[in-house]
Amino acid sequence: MCLAIPGKVIELYEDHGLRMARVDFGGTVKKACLEQLPEAGVGDYVLVHVGYALSVVDPAEAERTYRFLEQLGQLDELDVPEEST
Repeated sequence: MCLAIPGKVIELYEDHGLRMARVDFGGTVKKACLEQLPEAGVGDYVLVHVGYALSVVDPAEAERTYRFLEQLGQLDELDVPEEST
C-alpha cells in the first residue's frame, strides 16, 4: 500500500522550472515537488506521496501520523535511495 508520509520542509529550490523542496522525514531527507502547494515554505510540514507534496499539515498531526506509520512498519519507502538528476 502506498501512503502519504508527513515531513518537514527544510529547503526550497527550483529544478527544471519546478518548485521543489528537501523534506526531512524523521532524519531521512528526500526531495519533493511543491508545485501544487505554492503556500508551503521552509518549516512547514507537508504530506508527500511518491515525491509530490499533497497538502500542508499541522506539525502535531504530522508527528502523530509519522509515529503511527513508523509503528506499523509503513516507512520502508524512505529507505529507497533517490535517483540523482
